[in-house]
Amino acid sequence: MAKVKVFNMKAEEVGEVSLKKEIFGAEYNEPLIHEVIVAYNANQRQGNKSTLTRSEVRGHSAKPYRQKGTGNARQGSTKGPQFRGGGVVFAPKPRDFSKKVNKVKKYGALVSALSAKVSDKNLTVLDKFDIKDGKTKNAQKFLDAFKFNGSVLVVSTNSTDKTLRATDNIPTINVVNVELLNTYEVVANKNIVLTLDAIKFLEEGAE
Repeated sequence: MAKVKVFNMKAEEVGEVSLKKEIFGAEYNEPLIHEVIVAYNANQRQGNKSTLTRSEVRGHSAKPYRQKGTGNARQGSTKGPQFRGGGVVFAPKPRDFSKKVNKVKKYGALVSALSAKVSDKNLTVLDKFDIKDGKTKNAQKFLDAFKFNGSVLVVSTNSTDKTLRATDNIPTINVVNVELLNTYEVVANKNIVLTLDAIKFLEEGAE
């Protein structure tokens, strides 16, 4: 087990905690992380664009004019793509872009990504993260105290509405409940901040 320092929100050291090797000391597996992140991004795509083919266009199917004698090209229906309001040729239809990844791979990628943050010294442990008054200035004081370089992801077990309100207007910080933590967010943010409760939740889930 690796020992890391525990800080409060003022960046003052308040103790130490031992991190389980199974979660925070795993081997870095870039292909697995890549596979999980590609699947995550694919699953965010809606794929719901849809236009009407000539068979779906609303209206009658009567001939617009007689077959012969008008001098115009013969037409069987106004639903054709050559008419205004007609159907679309090869019309795009809803598509499912989702990719399936099993739980073992998802967990392995998350563990690998967290371990990489530890080895790169981009993981910080807090005793707790709570901004009770919901003021943005206090969230900014937290960032200023630690002097983070790059984006920050705070992972806790009790992200209250006031805490989220305090961080909403700061583009460099994101707050997420540990139950919703995923590999993409760990990789997308340079600095990861875990509360003691979040670490306990992760370690108990590995047992």
